[in-house]
Amino acid sequence: MADMKVDRDRCKGCGLCVEACPKKIITIRRDIRNQKGYSPAECTDVSQCIGCAMCFLICPDCAIKVEK
Repeated sequence: MADMKVDRDRCKGCGLCVEACPKKIITIRRDIRNQKGYSPAECTDVSQCIGCAMCFLICPDCAIKVEK
């Protein structure tokens, strides 16, 4: 099982990870803001994460970590 984590303070909510995720389990949390005023991404169902790291690879802000 893989574990995907987002560093909310680094995330700008660009949505690239949302589009890249083959399982479609990443969303942008519009209800919260980080210190810079952005809505960060979040994995909605970690149990469904396959650890492909597409989100990690596409993130321009290096805000995502995927561990197996």
